[in-house]
Amino acid sequence: MRFNLTRNDLHWLGVICVTLICLALQGELTWMAKYPKDLILPISDWLNAIMDWVVTYLGWFFLGISWLLEWPIKAVRFVLNALPWSVTAFLFCTVAWAASGWKLAAFTLLALLYMLVIGYWSESMNTLSLVAISVPLAILVGFIFGVWGFFSNRAERAIMPMLDVLQTVPSFAYLLPILMLFGFGTVVGLIASVLYSFPPMVRNTIVGLRGVSPEVIESGLMSGATPAQLFWQVRVPSSLRQLLLGVNQATMASLSMVIIASIIGGTADIGWEVLSTIRKAQFGESLLAGIVIALMAMVIDRVTAGLAARSGDYDPDDKSFAQRHRYWVVALLGAVLFFVLAQIIGILNEWPRNWEISPARAMNEGLTYLVVNFRDQIETIKKLAFFFVMLPTKIGLQGAVSPFTWGFELTLPIKIAYAAVMFALAVWAASRGRAKTGIAILLFAIVIYFGLTGMPWPALLLICAIAAWKIGGRALGLGTALGLGFIVVTGIWPEAMLSVYLCGIAVLISFTLGTAIGIWAAHNDTVSTIIRPFNDTLQTMPLFVLLIPFVMIFKIGEFTALLAIIAYAIVPAIRYAEHGLRSLPENVIEAATMIGATNRQMLWQVKIPLALPVMMLGLNQTIMYGIAMLVIAALVGTNGLEQIVYIGLSDGDFGVGIIAGIGMAIIAIITDRMTHAWSRRRQEELGLGVE
Repeated sequence: MRFNLTRNDLHWLGVICVTLICLALQGELTWMAKYPKDLILPISDWLNAIMDWVVTYLGWFFLGISWLLEWPIKAVRFVLNALPWSVTAFLFCTVAWAASGWKLAAFTLLALLYMLVIGYWSESMNTLSLVAISVPLAILVGFIFGVWGFFSNRAERAIMPMLDVLQTVPSFAYLLPILMLFGFGTVVGLIASVLYSFPPMVRNTIVGLRGVSPEVIESGLMSGATPAQLFWQVRVPSSLRQLLLGVNQATMASLSMVIIASIIGGTADIGWEVLSTIRKAQFGESLLAGIVIALMAMVIDRVTAGLAARSGDYDPDDKSFAQRHRYWVVALLGAVLFFVLAQIIGILNEWPRNWEISPARAMNEGLTYLVVNFRDQIETIKKLAFFFVMLPTKIGLQGAVSPFTWGFELTLPIKIAYAAVMFALAVWAASRGRAKTGIAILLFAIVIYFGLTGMPWPALLLICAIAAWKIGGRALGLGTALGLGFIVVTGIWPEAMLSVYLCGIAVLISFTLGTAIGIWAAHNDTVSTIIRPFNDTLQTMPLFVLLIPFVMIFKIGEFTALLAIIAYAIVPAIRYAEHGLRSLPENVIEAATMIGATNRQMLWQVKIPLALPVMMLGLNQTIMYGIAMLVIAALVGTNGLEQIVYIGLSDGDFGVGIIAGIGMAIIAIITDRMTHAWSRRRQEELGLGVE
């Protein structure tokens, strides 16, 4: 056998040796297994003291802002509820027609009729009133920060970490300080929505303004434009498409917060309907209300995407006023006509209550039938997943294998055989020139035997820091070490490992299964057409609603949380895999076809390697989605950082909640940076350039 070990391989062998030493000593050196309580920094107490000071001396200022923001929300809500439903529906359909044609207008009409017939029209208008105020505020704030970051590199360096924190810290973590500052009510939901939804606008503003070609700027300068004219009349119009994409993403983010806003807002909107029916375990009612939010999100997504696509269309100046403003004219005349008709024809003004339809009872009975008649199969699936996948990852084979679970005991000969087989596999891989694979086998064998919760924290911290260093350089390695060090010294390491264990399994399953579906959809237009509405529904359905069917079928527990995370996190894996494969250069595919590549060779040796960087971005988003859903999963029995965040909100302990939220943000940011760095390096190796 010949082993060609590089310096990188030797570094990893050193890490494995250190890990084995830590495992051998953690029985005697107990601080390796659990960080000493006496050394935990009381950062949560410091944060609580700061928040108390702010509330005491500046609370009047924030309450004044809250009072001012209540009025526009009330005004919009009054208008939307006062208008006849036919007028509102006509105006929305006109906007959809202007954005993307008659098909979107028809879909918008069907969506609005669903809200009407199902009996949620008033609640839907209340939700739209919150979105109507939060989205413009988020766009304005995001645009201001984006412009600042565009003109100042120093500002950008300060803004980007802030955006990372706002997008990765669970929303539950910063709900408590907002409540303490602004008081209970609708405005609290508004502030939370703005904080969550303005970061995408910032990023798109910076990207859009920087994407304006130098030739366009030079033309503006040669025309004698002042700095203000150059910005407003050259840069902004040229970057309008990217800016509108930012508007699209900010709107979708705002809609995703409506349930959270309802928890602290207490208003009679769709979010409150979903929340109240969930608390009563009413599956049918909560799903029907959740579909309303999904339909809203789909319509707004298509409208804003359509406006972005049409932003660059040329409009000749020789048109008449009516031709240039035809949509405004149609909207005004149509609204007046429907308003007049609504005064004559009662059904156009208010939908009769006895015409409302609710299939909730049939849906509840169907779910009950499924649970009752397939209880044995459900329990079998649950036990197999828990005992053979989840438990070994959590506490390791040493704790999971027993006569009750696996049918045998982990005796000394079996332990020796396990170590010998894993070592032999690693040596075999290294002998065939795959030293990295061999090292991965050894690390996997160690972690799966002892479990994430049984590994010494210094060893895991070292493994993560070295991995980050090898993937993204010294800066990323040092940042990873410092971030994980913060989790250690604040005393939340055990809970962090519980979160990593559950989210890690969910992400692995979501990425594997989602990528397979995405590959299938990339090669089959019918499959692509079928899965798109499912993706849209899963991505826009309120996270709370996704929990309901799983809780009803599998009861409360970690397995239920796992399934809910998979259902939400699988979407980006599907979309990025399909997008990556459909966006490959045609000349490369033609070249591979000409040299006689089979379909299997084309897929595994050409398409997937070239699309892998895009798929890795899908992995990045899968991780982010998994962490977002993990916090909601705290409601069904998980015990990680997400549970601490929820407890902090329930107990009014700002410091505890925010520390746990920051811990989750650190994990999310580390994985984000590592996957981005790997994707960038892979693109450079393939000569595809770096986006």
